[in-house]
Amino acid sequence: MATITVRDLEDGTRYRLRVRAARNGRSMEAEARHILMAAVASEPADTAGIGSRIRSMFADVGYADDLADLLPERSAPVDRADFDR
Repeated sequence: MATITVRDLEDGTRYRLRVRAARNGRSMEAEARHILMAAVASEPADTAGIGSRIRSMFADVGYADDLADLLPERSAPVDRADFDR
């Protein structure tokens, strides 16, 4: 489980959180955890892989589905390196 720290929380917000926690029979920490879980529960799960996410980040730049379109044609076969010389 992860831990987060919330800095610069306004006094009024802290007070309302404390009151809400007491009203719901929870600690302030448990109430904050409940609020966060409820807030993200309605968000759709991100099931895309890393490649799909990177591709979507650069979708407006454009991309080639076939990388061969980006490479120049070879005029001659490539010779293998000779390390015996």
